[in-house]
Amino acid sequence: MTTGTGTQTGTTEETRGAGTALATGRAGSGGGRLRRGLLAALVAAAVVVPVSAAASPNVPAPAPATFSQDATPRSRYAANSANLAEAARTAEDADRPGRAARLRAMAAAGAAQFLTFDGRGRGRAVEVFGELESADRVAVLVPGSDTTLDTYERFRAGAVSLQQRLQTEHPRSAVVAWLGYDTPGTVSTTVLSADRADAAAGELAPFLEQLRGIAGPGARISLLCHSYGSVVCARTATGSAVSDVALFGSPGTGAGSARELPTGARVWAGRGSRDWIGNVPHVRLGGIGFGTDPVDPAFGARAFAAGAVGHSDYLKPGTESLDSLAAIVLGTTPTSEADHG
Repeated sequence: MTTGTGTQTGTTEETRGAGTALATGRAGSGGGRLRRGLLAALVAAAVVVPVSAAASPNVPAPAPATFSQDATPRSRYAANSANLAEAARTAEDADRPGRAARLRAMAAAGAAQFLTFDGRGRGRAVEVFGELESADRVAVLVPGSDTTLDTYERFRAGAVSLQQRLQTEHPRSAVVAWLGYDTPGTVSTTVLSADRADAAAGELAPFLEQLRGIAGPGARISLLCHSYGSVVCARTATGSAVSDVALFGSPGTGAGSARELPTGARVWAGRGSRDWIGNVPHVRLGGIGFGTDPVDPAFGARAFAAGAVGHSDYLKPGTESLDSLAAIVLGTTPTSEADHG
């Protein structure tokens, strides 16, 4: 479950993973174990469609810059830019030219604005698009699985597209691309459970509180959550910092309804008609799977129209999904699927 434009990969490892789950089920003596094994295989088979990142878990890099609580965004941008450049040199010296090239692309000719950057392993990055300190409309993008420094460009492309779309209607807007957690691999057992999401929620909640103090006075903050990122957002206590939470391309959240989410924000859900994630079984058993489909009326989220987009296309320019998400951020009324009826 990735964010951005992914590429399809072979299915050898994916098939092996599903086969292992089935074998585990058969080996058990009880029907419960068999059902859990079958469920794991079913979910795995459903999610193994697009995308597997060429992650570089062992790439060396300098330790990230550290900051005091009152550090300004500008000071963070400058320090993280220097750290990113050093990480690129370290990767080059370690004979990792691919990672080095990707890091140099992230530097964006010196114009990049990173509140957080950690080049070690799969990496973490929190990048700002727009003038955050004066923005009164702020969107925080939370990505899905296989989003790493090696696939960051596709995540960034979505953030840029959203920012450009917001700017056409509201110049005082900003987008924050939050790669602040270790995303699970699409082809892995971790993508079938909420363990990574629980850890990520512990990072995202305090970040949202800090963001409220950085953005413009009274800024309206929206949380836009793609794919496995929707599992993260569903576990994040937003307090009063967030006005809207939008779930798109979601496999489920682990909650039975929007009322169960730890937020007082309005909860939205949308799915493109070409999104393969709709084929994922919306069940939960023994910690596997994510339960009720967020676009199901029974979940209780507000529906928004996503049009005929695929799993990686929600933030592409010119799409109905991008228009709907921009409307949520701006506080206007997005088109709903019912409006098309």
